[in-house]
Amino acid sequence: MGPDSIKENDRVVLTADIPKEGLKTGNVGTVVRVFKGAGAYEVEFLTPEGDPVCVTTVHASQVRRVGEEKISNAGQ
Repeated sequence: MGPDSIKENDRVVLTADIPKEGLKTGNVGTVVRVFKGAGAYEVEFLTPEGDPVCVTTVHASQVRRVGEEKISNAGQ
């Protein structure tokens, strides 16, 4: 599956840290906007309790869809 297969409302996993937002590899978020042609997504991250952490723009290379691996990993 390539980056074009990621759509709004898909769950994605970070594949790289985003220090300015306090996000780490393995954090899970939900795509709220797809920037077609830009290779980027606006993703919302929540705490396990459902409280908002942030909404940030990520490059396609910084995320993968949840379910693209056979074994779950939530990171460190």
